[in-house]
Amino acid sequence: MQNEISVEKLKKYFDLTEEAFAEVKKNIFEGKEVEAKEIIDMVGNYVSDAHHFEEKGDWVNAFAALNYAHGWLDCGVRLKVFDVGDDRLFTVC
Repeated sequence: MQNEISVEKLKKYFDLTEEAFAEVKKNIFEGKEVEAKEIIDMVGNYVSDAHHFEEKGDWVNAFAALNYAHGWLDCGVRLKVFDVGDDRLFTVC
């Protein structure tokens, strides 16, 4: 059982979340701009927090912040705020 966050794992999840974040910003359903802004702001805050924790060497909290960020992205996709279909980046229907 692995009970620590490796540098490789943290990098993988930074890359995945930041790629997904860039994708949703380009694919907002018409009429969902208000909801998209709220989600994008929250994701931006969590990604920023993740970078802050990483710089401090706190990889566990960096990883946690990335998971929250990606959860917000997946929620926006499932609620049809973002028009994406990449099941590598998102939990899509």
